[in-house]
Amino acid sequence: MGNYNTLLLKPQQFPALLQEIPDPPKQLYLKGKLPDDDTKFLCVVGSRRYSPYGKEVCEGLIDGLCGYNIAIISGLALGIDGIAHRAALAAHLSTIAILGSGLDNAVLYPSSHRMLSKKIVESGGALLSEFEPDEEATVYTFPQRNRIMAGLSHAILVIEAAEKSGTLITARLALDYNRDVLTIPGSIFSKTSYGPHMLMRLGATPVTTSDDILEALNIEMSEKKQISRDSLSEREQVVLKLLDTPLQRDTLISELNMKVSEANILISAMEIKGLLIERLGEMHAVK
Repeated sequence: MGNYNTLLLKPQQFPALLQEIPDPPKQLYLKGKLPDDDTKFLCVVGSRRYSPYGKEVCEGLIDGLCGYNIAIISGLALGIDGIAHRAALAAHLSTIAILGSGLDNAVLYPSSHRMLSKKIVESGGALLSEFEPDEEATVYTFPQRNRIMAGLSHAILVIEAAEKSGTLITARLALDYNRDVLTIPGSIFSKTSYGPHMLMRLGATPVTTSDDILEALNIEMSEKKQISRDSLSEREQVVLKLLDTPLQRDTLISELNMKVSEANILISAMEIKGLLIERLGEMHAVK
């Protein structure tokens, strides 16, 4: 994986939050760079068998965190984990993958995410594992690494999770460690909504916008670094240009000259990102 060396971290070199848990790892192998101490760590986890809704929500919420000093932590697994890492890279956020295998390329799991792991390191993020560099993943290594994901984070966001899943193991550990647990309301007809709805009954915070995440992390919206409109998609720039003057939603949709369904998806995604807000029946661009 390039010329990046693997470093061995002792407990006193761990991020402070990880030192607080009752069962911290004895050592950690690091490839890449950990964020600064003042960075907020958000762990994003979810189902391997995600729905289109889960993917859209994951990408939209993380994109809405662009410009803030937040690092996205996940487990490099197939499904929502991989989506979260890629969304973080797209939003120019640091991202940290906690592996259930060693860091050597030959054993890195899943092998289909070797290129993603390379991009994470090259973008200034990090790979972490408590396992020896050449240790292969087993059914036991994943629950073990989940405590690192939970312990390292200020808050954990659960996108989708079935009744019996590693995602819920991570969420329960986060509760044990007194971390904030956030989750996404889902359809009552979806099996992957079981986890989020169960967590809400236990007191987890329901999340519908990126602002909800900022509030949970105690981040003020004024802390956002100025983001150029050039970093937005062409369609998003068109919407913001139309909203130089606030418009009713129906008028905005008509002006976009798109299918109504596509326009609604675009507007909803921009609301999730915190780019738009609806006030008194009119859509406003967030300045």
